Amino acid sequence: MSIPTRQAGIQELADLIDAEIVGSREVSISAIATLELAGEHDLSFFSNRKYHQYLSTTKAAIVILHADDVRQCPANAIVTDDPYLAYAKIAAYLTASAAEKTAIDASAVIAEDVELGENVTIEAHTIIGSGCKMGDNVFLSANCVLGDGVNIGNNSLLYSNVSVYSGVSIGDNVIIHSGAVLGSDGFGIANEQGKWLKVPQLGSLRIADQVEIGANTTIDRGAIEDTIIEQGVKLDNLIQIAHNVQIGENTAIAGCVGIAGSTTIGKNCAIGGGAGIVGHLTIADNVHITATSLVTKSIKHSGVYSSGMPLQENNQWHKNFIRFKQLDSMARRLKQVERQLDR
Repeated sequence: MSIPTRQAGIQELADLIDAEIVGSREVSISAIATLELAGEHDLSFFSNRKYHQYLSTTKAAIVILHADDVRQCPANAIVTDDPYLAYAKIAAYLTASAAEKTAIDASAVIAEDVELGENVTIEAHTIIGSGCKMGDNVFLSANCVLGDGVNIGNNSLLYSNVSVYSGVSIGDNVIIHSGAVLGSDGFGIANEQGKWLKVPQLGSLRIADQVEIGANTTIDRGAIEDTIIEQGVKLDNLIQIAHNVQIGENTAIAGCVGIAGSTTIGKNCAIGGGAGIVGHLTIADNVHITATSLVTKSIKHSGVYSSGMPLQENNQWHKNFIRFKQLDSMARRLKQVERQLDR
């Protein structure tokens, strides 16, 4: 299957990313496809060795790849040191909408004192509360709800059914996918003689520029101080970020991660899917936490960190689990043997 794009020549695409061309400089493409399924008018790329078997037989018109792989490619090539990054830039360029849609649907409910920038689009049944401010080229898809006093910067896009609670601040060039909930109350409760009493969540949520937030991700407002998502952070789907969390610049977090309250995560971190991070921790810059890890202590130094047990056959897992329960008694017996040997 090919994904249609606007037509573009190989020279245009190579110039976009300052890359070299191997092959004809006259060829053009009008769609994007995988190596395996690409046809004579398609652009593809090769960056993952798992798909090497398809490189020598691809029928793509143009392939983006590394110089080391040019000889195995029968197609015209755009040669670059990082084919995946190059593909990302070219695909964004090819699929950018040529026509700007600027309109405010009649069914939208907008408070009288809302400030709108130029070229703002507000789709059907969106609700915007009092005191909201929006920059230029903001796009609000259908059924979004913005509470009072929400600020949204220039060129930001909210897909359908996004809920933004009152007082939340969103920067420039932010993308928020469907179903995200931003600025909901944090899980603050106090126990009074066995009964739970709600603690008011008085802070807000600040989202900086160039952030992307995945579908159905939730970010709580702060209890007193604000929850902060810094510039360039990328959040996948179904992530829970609790109150007063701070996430540093250019950190990427995969789906189903849970981050408990008042944890600070540094810059340029990568957190794998399904990881859990308990509250009141500090994680240094340039930390990579692998998938499904459980973080229970602060991480003070950059590096790669893992926990948990990889998948095994069920019988082997049962044997290992039994051994795990025996570790304490085995350690005690080993100490006794060591004492006897010492004597």
